[in-house]
Amino acid sequence: MPLGFYIIMAAQFFSALADNALLIVAIALLRDMAAPSEYEPLLKLFFTVSYVALAAFVGAFADSMPKWRVMLISNTIKIGGCLMLFLGAHPLFAYAVIGLGAAAYSPAKYGILTEYLPHRLLVVANGWIEGLTVGAIIIGTVMGGFMILDGVADGLMGLGLPFVDTPFEAAVLVIGSLYLVAAIFNLYIPDTGVDHKPLKSNPLYLLHDFNHCLRLLWRDKLGQISLAVTTLFWGAGATLQFIVIKWAEHNLGMSLSQASMMQGVVALGVAAGSIVAARYVTLRKSVRVIPLGIAMGVGVISMIFVNSTSAAMLLMVTVGALAGFFVVPMNALLQHRGHILMGAGHSIAVQNFNENLSILVMTGTYALLIMLGLSINTVIVLFGLFVAGTMLLVKLRHEANQREFDSAALLEDRSH
Repeated sequence: MPLGFYIIMAAQFFSALADNALLIVAIALLRDMAAPSEYEPLLKLFFTVSYVALAAFVGAFADSMPKWRVMLISNTIKIGGCLMLFLGAHPLFAYAVIGLGAAAYSPAKYGILTEYLPHRLLVVANGWIEGLTVGAIIIGTVMGGFMILDGVADGLMGLGLPFVDTPFEAAVLVIGSLYLVAAIFNLYIPDTGVDHKPLKSNPLYLLHDFNHCLRLLWRDKLGQISLAVTTLFWGAGATLQFIVIKWAEHNLGMSLSQASMMQGVVALGVAAGSIVAARYVTLRKSVRVIPLGIAMGVGVISMIFVNSTSAAMLLMVTVGALAGFFVVPMNALLQHRGHILMGAGHSIAVQNFNENLSILVMTGTYALLIMLGLSINTVIVLFGLFVAGTMLLVKLRHEANQREFDSAALLEDRSH
């Protein structure tokens, strides 16, 4: 890989690290405010609403200028959201602003891979970016859980940081510095030399163009399968973040700080699965990993029978590894089809729209189930059955498509 690829990875790592650390700190802040428990999954809902509401515009925005500049602008918006939280804004609204920056950042961070690298390296590149993103989730959630511990919070206060009056303000200031580091890396991302399309000023044109791209990707025989899988994965993954915290507190007797560490264990499994997939799965074989999504759903259901920490960690690593192994090849296939059909930025915007609509629906449904008083074990069973059942339907759909025409045979089969 060229040097510029590693600079892109570094920028993505620090930005994602701050996003995930801030989520745990925001949850702790909501509890400190005695906010209702359903507010916690609403953090993710507020974060992702921009992905859905602005999907028609962020793709065109990402394709209108060099990707490094888009990433820098987006990181600046995240810094603004962090500043809002530091100044006392409600965590839901501050996290929504950070989500706005993330929505603009995503098409650029993924789109630059298809501009910068040849197609044969896309699976490897996605393995790197997903593995590193998951690494950021591991370290970020652990970091967030670590910073809300009483001893660490008192230590942060003792550093004499400027304008800091509470432990939460100290934690937010530290996290804000990570966004600044990401912004510095953004400045050194190479320009790929790709011709950029001027941004259209007519929003109706952008909506029409986005709708055309959306229909194009869902009608493509391989695009629809990979899009369905990644859409389900990210919705399920976002919901699983909150399910794991609730489950660890209820079934294992953990605190919020300890439960956030369990999130990191899941992410560790995803990183391992991502690395193995990047090494051994080619584009042509990417569709063969779909059954692992069904296995992941079944694995989630077994959480209700686990009451010991060691067994819980083993199960979380296994669930994460299954998830990582099947999502990386499908993500690479989706990017490959999208880049061919409509261009990198538009393709990632369509992907983000579907995936984050799934996050909105699934985290919103989880918040509703918690509000209705369902036990966490009941929620886990419903969640696992939904994931396994939906993945089975996707598998049957792909098999029907293949009977009509073997489109997977046209894909590259070079190993990496």
